[in-house]
Amino acid sequence: MAYSSEPSSSLSFSSSSHLSNGSITHNIASFAVPESGASLEVMSLSKLSSSLEQLVADNCPLFSDADIVVEGVPVGVHRCILAVRSMFFHELFKRENGSSEKEGKPSYNMTELLLYGKIGLEAFQVFLSYLYTGKLKPSPMEVSTCVDNVCAHDACRPAINFAVELMYASSIFQIPELISLFQRRLLNFVDKALVEDIIPILVVAFHCQCSQLVSQCVDRVARSDLDDISIEKELPYEVAESIHLLRPKSPPDDEDGEVVVDPLREKRIQRIHKALDSDDVELVKLLLTESDITLDDATALHYAAAYCDPKVVSDVLGLRQADVNLRNSRGYTVLHVAAMRKEPSVIVSLLEKGASASELTWDGRSAVNICQRLTRPKDYRAKTEQGKETNKDRICIDVLEREMRRNPMAGDVSVTSHTMADDMHMRLLYLENRGITLCRDLLWLSISTYWFIRLHFSKFHLLIV
Repeated sequence: MAYSSEPSSSLSFSSSSHLSNGSITHNIASFAVPESGASLEVMSLSKLSSSLEQLVADNCPLFSDADIVVEGVPVGVHRCILAVRSMFFHELFKRENGSSEKEGKPSYNMTELLLYGKIGLEAFQVFLSYLYTGKLKPSPMEVSTCVDNVCAHDACRPAINFAVELMYASSIFQIPELISLFQRRLLNFVDKALVEDIIPILVVAFHCQCSQLVSQCVDRVARSDLDDISIEKELPYEVAESIHLLRPKSPPDDEDGEVVVDPLREKRIQRIHKALDSDDVELVKLLLTESDITLDDATALHYAAAYCDPKVVSDVLGLRQADVNLRNSRGYTVLHVAAMRKEPSVIVSLLEKGASASELTWDGRSAVNICQRLTRPKDYRAKTEQGKETNKDRICIDVLEREMRRNPMAGDVSVTSHTMADDMHMRLLYLENRGITLCRDLLWLSISTYWFIRLHFSKFHLLIV
């Protein structure tokens, strides 16, 4: 029995036949008898691959004897195939960590199988298809592209994230040939992607111990203008330290007018950020009175929009001491940062306070462009089920597009602010799900109050009698 620890040669052959509708057919097309033994072997392998492909035509294939639950969806698998293709699954099924056989098929939750990272449903389906057939299917467009119509989709975040998920699957489930393949694919992104989109590549390379990929990513980030806060918050400590070591130190005052970083000033800015991390806006106000550091000096609104609870952002805006259209060292406004986070309430709060949706980054992207290039078609088109949270991806894009149409030239900020405050439809887009929850809570409260009054009235009536 050969396991995945032995490099597979299955990538050396392929078939153009892919199931178009998932149906199973027993009508085998007739083949001309090959003249050579090599041709017969290739044809046989191709037919075997196509036959096995029928076993994973949908999430509940015929004769499956176990389920792997991915994003809430049970995916039927055949343990004998997975065990022979992957040492990880061989050991897993041998231990039988799934539910009891008496309850039906064993079931394994994907989140419990992963030590790190994330593997989505579509990525797992592509990976599973490879285990069965030896053929790597094309990436589904709905999860590996963005909704920006002018994007080439060669290095946008959804394309990167999908490759990252397949890299996690290949590494965790121990398929060496796929690790090599996706490491090369991720290397192709490094020089083309925005530096902030290098972060997920660097994280997966670190966890999967892909030293070449780590080295390339670290070098790219070290040469970039990515701020230290993003590096320290979003990367493992060891990786962040290696980037800091590679970055040139700021020289003392020279003829170019470069100023030495003031350690005391930096320490005061860090205190403001820590207070924001603690959701303590009162402490922020106190720190502002104790020094000459302003919210803009600390880019506090950028920090809150990126990392803090939406209520904290609203409270900082309520201080009326921060410029909502301030650019940070990388040329991003607060709204650009909020668009990267894709939190509707933060975006709406900023627009209400006069943030301009038409401001462009130094490379020519607006807030809505940023949102579009982070959003997959699947997420944008997803329908909101009644009583569940609204589609945040779509709300962010729709709100920003609405504001761009309303005020394309970024005219009078005060006019934009008042107009935004009066636009109840925009607010209801995000608050719809909160309204449903509130109605449900009020209904429950009314019922509870009714029975409470009735019970106590009955007791009082009995006492009188």
